[in-house]
Amino acid sequence: MVCALPSISCCISSSLTTGKGQSFQISPKPPLETELLHKFNSVSELKLVHSLLIKSGSPLSHLPLSRVASVCALTPSFLYAQRIFQQVGQSETSAWNSCLRDFAESDTPFDAILLFHQLRRHNVCLDSFTCSFVLKACVKLMDLSHGRIVHALVVKLGLLFNLVLQNVILHMYASCGEINDAIILFDKMSQRDVVTWNTMIMQLVKRGDIASAHRMFLEMPDRNLRSWTAMIAGFVRCGKPKKAIDIFREMKQVGLKPNEATVVAVLAACADLGDLDLGRWIHDYSDKSGFTENVLVCNKLIDMYIKCGCLQAAKDVFEGMKKRTVVSWSAMIQGLALHGNVDEALGLFSKMIQTGVKPNDVTFVGLLNACSHMGLINEGRAFFARMTSDFAITPSIEHYGCMVDLLSRAGLLQEAYEFINQMPITPNAAIWGALLGGCKVHKDIEMAEVAMRHVHELDPHNDGYYIVLANIYSEAKKWEDTARVRKLMKERGLKKTYGCSSITINGLVHEFVAGDESHSQSEEIIEKWNELLVPLRQKGYVPNTSVVLLDMEENEKERYVFGHSEKLALVFGLINLPPRETVRIFKNLRVCEDCHAAFKLLSEIVKREIVVRDRNRFHIFKDGCCSCKDYW
Repeated sequence: MVCALPSISCCISSSLTTGKGQSFQISPKPPLETELLHKFNSVSELKLVHSLLIKSGSPLSHLPLSRVASVCALTPSFLYAQRIFQQVGQSETSAWNSCLRDFAESDTPFDAILLFHQLRRHNVCLDSFTCSFVLKACVKLMDLSHGRIVHALVVKLGLLFNLVLQNVILHMYASCGEINDAIILFDKMSQRDVVTWNTMIMQLVKRGDIASAHRMFLEMPDRNLRSWTAMIAGFVRCGKPKKAIDIFREMKQVGLKPNEATVVAVLAACADLGDLDLGRWIHDYSDKSGFTENVLVCNKLIDMYIKCGCLQAAKDVFEGMKKRTVVSWSAMIQGLALHGNVDEALGLFSKMIQTGVKPNDVTFVGLLNACSHMGLINEGRAFFARMTSDFAITPSIEHYGCMVDLLSRAGLLQEAYEFINQMPITPNAAIWGALLGGCKVHKDIEMAEVAMRHVHELDPHNDGYYIVLANIYSEAKKWEDTARVRKLMKERGLKKTYGCSSITINGLVHEFVAGDESHSQSEEIIEKWNELLVPLRQKGYVPNTSVVLLDMEENEKERYVFGHSEKLALVFGLINLPPRETVRIFKNLRVCEDCHAAFKLLSEIVKREIVVRDRNRFHIFKDGCCSCKDYW
């Protein structure tokens, strides 16, 4: 039973005294103009205002009821708030719901759970809004147990007819990892809207189940922009940028215009695939739509241009940004490093510090990569030390990997080995793989075998490491050891990842693999290559057949080397691109030494800039030189 409010007016004098002995004079102004009326922050201040209203004869309806609920919700004065609601004569549910919403959206969502229990304990009438706000708190807390309690209450109260509430429950189960429960609920729903479908699609995408998400997408009776964007982002996340772009083109065909979230997802796909033409279209569209005011869009534009080999365009976006985040600076530093502009990368870091932007762990990955690509050993050591001493950043496995790569590339293999053994965290296969890569560059078979023993234990099914070791043996003419490695690969069911290079012309991506003769222009490509061989040999080109792992005749090795995927892609580009236009090639593996030497000479012969993005970095060939300065 709710008790009647006690008479307070009899206790009120012409002036009220606060707990600090100060007098609170009753203002002659109307109650709505008093300072405390809408600004009380505690129960004591609420009671003071309450007394004022009674003394002045103003109705209690002047009190902001949602604020009353807020200050009393989790205090012993809960019943006091209920008595106020009763005297005002308004439903208390909406006031408590407002409080629940604020708690659920705050940094302390568990307060919403506590208030929920308080409401049930005092028999407050609950509605669909009450349940939805508590469920929102459960999602933030990943609190499945309370989520199930609310679900049961929804059924008990007969609120399952509410589609909005059903969607919230669906989202709760999926977000808390109970995707099977979410699917069961989804299948039982008598009605669904686009939010229902989008909820399932986005949660499946987050779990990496892109196939199920796509099936649902195709079954949807209606799709909105959020549906398309979720699928585009999903395919990018699972490493299928080409499919993401296909989905985007379909979206455009049905007449939907991309928003900022869509643009960010498509730019990520363009970056992964190297689709510069579409990336430029997105940039132009973003400019016209005002999206380039969004720092996330600009950061993705920088990333896209860098990964497509357009460093200057990335710089232009960076310089044009009104606001830059640490992501913006880090992306440019990494991009400059990947393109061989190491001095500029280090200078940009200094400018970043001067502007007051604090670097993060990603920034230092870029800096250490820059040092590694150019063999700046002392600078790399200094940056690694400054991470902790100047910026309190604890080095991660990536930073240790960069240091091992730096030392190994520079030929300090013993130091790199000792560095690994002194690491405070357990080295992974990538760490030992970096040492193995340095052994290949410096032809150290003994250290390579040490590194390979660790790689063999940590990542026994990665074919790349076996290929590197086989290459080391091959270059040393140790054919029996080469054969042993190949036999071991066969026993383990491992197949060599073949070199694959792609080039985009007129919006179409053309892919080539080593020795590929299936392309419609294969005969023309072979003819053109033979034509180019004449000036190549005149400039001193001699095929580097040491990259061939097999023991075969020299002329067969040469023919094998001539069929490398990046050479096929380059010749195809020379045939089909306008004169003097830059040829941009993307390779899934490290560019080989022979192709690197040939491309330097060809850039001078054909008077073109050739940009090759391999697994590790960019090589910009121009006028007979490469941006990597032959250190890669």
